[in-house]
Amino acid sequence: MSATTKTKAANSKKYDGFTEEERDAMKERAKELKTSARRGAKTDPESDVPAKIAEMSMSDRVIAERLHALIKANAPVLTPKLWYGMPAYARNGKVVCHFQPAAKFKTRYAVLGFSDEANLDEGAHWPTSFALTELTADNEARISALVKQAVS
Repeated sequence: MSATTKTKAANSKKYDGFTEEERDAMKERAKELKTSARRGAKTDPESDVPAKIAEMSMSDRVIAERLHALIKANAPVLTPKLWYGMPAYARNGKVVCHFQPAAKFKTRYAVLGFSDEANLDEGAHWPTSFALTELTADNEARISALVKQAVS
């Protein structure tokens, strides 16, 4: 087997580690941590979120902009920040919810996720993430209620 054939065979194998998108997210998180750790850093996490949303594909951006407005209106105690390169909303520095654009990990839908910091407990099991393909008035009402409950 020639060196070229071996290289092609090695490149065609499935890798069970992190995907390129996952590695990119980890790099973004490392950059976020480094930036926040610098003393005197003049970054504004609240302005970072709209800037990141502006970079998204049109379908993700439409959902992210509306979610941002819903979360700010229904949970003003949450502070927008970036988390693994995604818009997130934190209380006392801890992420309560975040938006994962579909394009970020090449999935068919975006995700609104809630952490264990969110007060969404309902018995022994409850959903912590929601697939989003678009936002309707009904979706927005449900999300508004969830966000209010999450910070209650």
